[in-house]
Amino acid sequence: MVNDPHWRLPDVPRFTLESADFVQNGPLPATARADGGGISPELHWSGAPDGTQSFVLTVYDPDAPTGSGFWHWAVRDIPAGTTELPAGAGTDGTLPDGAITSANEMRADEYAGAAPPPGHGAHRYFFTLSALDVATLDVPDGATPAVLGFVMRDNVIARATLVGTAETPAA
Repeated sequence: MVNDPHWRLPDVPRFTLESADFVQNGPLPATARADGGGISPELHWSGAPDGTQSFVLTVYDPDAPTGSGFWHWAVRDIPAGTTELPAGAGTDGTLPDGAITSANEMRADEYAGAAPPPGHGAHRYFFTLSALDVATLDVPDGATPAVLGFVMRDNVIARATLVGTAETPAA
């Protein structure tokens, strides 16, 4: 079975998440890799349902050889009127007013660039945007992206996913 990070999440309607920097199941741009600058890619979306009060964005690599995957980025309380994040929003502080970044696996409140181990094969990076029926989430300070996912679970009214890939050849 291929590790699907969404397999146990509630089934909700879908909307569209796209990027000018990569296509579904295509390679992430070099700039989105840790060795290429670690800059978050541009993202834009459409079709979120009526009743959306905020969004949560997560970036997760289920293929990381950790036994638990690797969280690269998590942002909550993205205002409902937002329809895009520019390239670099996860590293240069250009997130919309009110948006809050949770610490990634490196314990940094920013986007962590893709860095699959050499020779480990292609890794998938799930950019998941969830539409919520609340404007803010009550998430404890220092909470991990996994805790964020648990807290938001019952408030998700729609979900959009865009998967990018990255691979580092063996030395």
